[in-house]
Amino acid sequence: MILGFLVLIAALVIRLSANPLPLPERIVLPEGTSAVAFTQGTDWFAVVTDDDRILIYDRATGQQRQEIAVE
Repeated sequence: MILGFLVLIAALVIRLSANPLPLPERIVLPEGTSAVAFTQGTDWFAVVTDDDRILIYDRATGQQRQEIAVE
């Protein structure tokens, strides 16, 4: 049981320290930012950046629709 717990902890550490979030190729983030969260709706994608912004993109075109500053 202890060995199983250690394997679970190791898997979590490896997974959480992996590469940044994989985003759809058509989404281009502003220079110098990286994604910390990603979600999607029926016709949009939303990306939370490391500088506390939410960027909303159109799913069909990949163009940015809206930017929301998180305070």
